[in-house]
Amino acid sequence: MINLQQNKAQLKKMHFAIQLNHLYFFTIVYSRVSMFLSNSIRSASYLLYLILFVTVGCTEKTTRHVYINELPSPIEQQVDTASQDTELKNFQINPTTDNIVSEVETKTEPKEIQKKIHSVWDRLFSLYALPEIKNYRIDREIKTFLKNPKYLTKIQQRAEPYLYFILDEIEKKGLPGELALLPAIESGFKPHAISKSRALGLWQFMPATGRFFGLKQNWWYDGRKDIYESTQAATTYLKQLGNIYHGDWALALASYNAGNGTIRKAIQKNKKKNLATDYWSLSLYKETMDYVPRLLAIATIFANAEQYNIPLLETPNKPYFSAVKIQSSLDLDIAAKMALMSTSDFLMLNPAFKRPSIDNHGAYHLLVHTDKVEYFKSKLAKTSKKDRVKPSRRHKIKSGENLGIIAKNYNTSIYALRQKNNLLSNTIKAGHFLLIPGSSKFSKTLATSKNSRQIYTVKKGDTFWNIARQFSVLSQDIAHWNNISLSKVLQPGQKLIIEES
Repeated sequence: MINLQQNKAQLKKMHFAIQLNHLYFFTIVYSRVSMFLSNSIRSASYLLYLILFVTVGCTEKTTRHVYINELPSPIEQQVDTASQDTELKNFQINPTTDNIVSEVETKTEPKEIQKKIHSVWDRLFSLYALPEIKNYRIDREIKTFLKNPKYLTKIQQRAEPYLYFILDEIEKKGLPGELALLPAIESGFKPHAISKSRALGLWQFMPATGRFFGLKQNWWYDGRKDIYESTQAATTYLKQLGNIYHGDWALALASYNAGNGTIRKAIQKNKKKNLATDYWSLSLYKETMDYVPRLLAIATIFANAEQYNIPLLETPNKPYFSAVKIQSSLDLDIAAKMALMSTSDFLMLNPAFKRPSIDNHGAYHLLVHTDKVEYFKSKLAKTSKKDRVKPSRRHKIKSGENLGIIAKNYNTSIYALRQKNNLLSNTIKAGHFLLIPGSSKFSKTLATSKNSRQIYTVKKGDTFWNIARQFSVLSQDIAHWNNISLSKVLQPGQKLIIEES
């Protein structure tokens, strides 16, 4: 392995030799010119010579920033595997893939003059750091988005409660601002979004990946839908991928979509054929081939909204919510009232909770409107633990009922029923009463807040595009929901799943 310190020393020697060459050049020029000068002018020119000498000798150390598609030198490609293992905290990579290198800083370059930040969109654009790339795949995605301007408005509306916080995490980790728009590509900024492969939430974490990054998943709660926790997990994951691919964010994003192993294999395949190994040269699944262009397309459209005639919402650059840690059982209906919020608004900020109450066996964060958070904290502190949970309802057991049927009717679990009623087994008797945990109001709101799904019957002359316009979704989404190709011709009478929110 090459010693990086020795290489730095060699570079310094080369730099010093260049300085001496410059000095020699200035000396020759001075000696030739001074022959024709008077004494006074010769003195002044000698002073100028001294200034030039000092200028050449006093060079300023500069910092090199790494951008997409900028190839590292052979020296930069060497990696200290021990420090990498420490940094990535057991993040599994293939050490034999020499395209994967050590951590580099991915700080963004400052803009020429910092513009005044009036809205969250101004702030987002000020954090853009990815280089402009000309590619027909990006142009194609821009055209697709522009065919459905209503969808771009919907994306902004859905992003409004979450974008400020996402940008906070983007800035903390030094990520390119464009990555804040990744939920637009992953989930359409819908916290309840679920894919056919069981990826869930704004950032579409798979169950195993979510657990790897600390997102709890149990009967009460799914951290993949937690805005606060999943955003921190996703930006941590993206930071690691950026480090692995040495600041090549196209490869990092492709890896976020398809998995690190898939991208490694594609790189190795191209290497064996002596082909380029950048993202744009790899042969990947269509979803991954479209993934990075779609992000760059929507980032381009929003940054040039006026040019594309897309109105941007005036979303203020201030926090929409604050996080409050909860470490005891709490009915979410009661919590919503303490926060002076409707149950539906409260659920929009806290979509990870699957039951009417917070589990008392763990610590969670509740998100509350920033202007209501102090009132919420005050009310919570004044409310005793026993008053944080509503009195249980009673259910008279009918003949033929069992715990499973009763649990389903009340949107609860057999475990919760047994725990609430101190039952040692699942045996119950008709005529007896059971205490039912939870709140029916929250349960109804929970049921109606999830993405509504409807079946659309294809009519003669229908295309993916006009159906997408009708429902303000994307053609690609319709194809994805129905597991069919966009190139497939739709047939009259065909049934299509359409998800709305």
